[in-house]
Amino acid sequence: MSLVHATTVACWVPATGWTGVMISGPSGSGKSDLALRLIGRGWQLVADDYSHVFASAGALYAAPPARIAGRIEARGLGIVAVRHLGLARLVLAVDCGVQAPERLPEPDRVTVAGLDLPRLKLIARHASAVEIIAAATAAL
Repeated sequence: MSLVHATTVACWVPATGWTGVMISGPSGSGKSDLALRLIGRGWQLVADDYSHVFASAGALYAAPPARIAGRIEARGLGIVAVRHLGLARLVLAVDCGVQAPERLPEPDRVTVAGLDLPRLKLIARHASAVEIIAAATAAL
């Protein structure tokens, strides 16, 4: 099990269960803010800031570290308690950069815990970020 500097959120997909997105990027890039907006859309927090990631039976999973389970940073407010999941299967990695991504990027992948995940690059604070993630996960 690897401890990864990433926030993980998940949505319920009837055919597959809790489907997770691992959001990474530099400190201050808006990972937690993006997670809060996804939570506002009905997603669930798995872990904020750090996620335990592991491979099992050809799939990747994320779980929260015990000391931060159910807590997320709301910049300007502090650490707040939210409902959370203990486990989600990862299907997408989101890389929150500070530069605008290409308009029509080639498909990209990242290796995590020995397995590949599709990777989406975006700016977390853009208003469309939540909809782009929803569209990307629906297409997987």
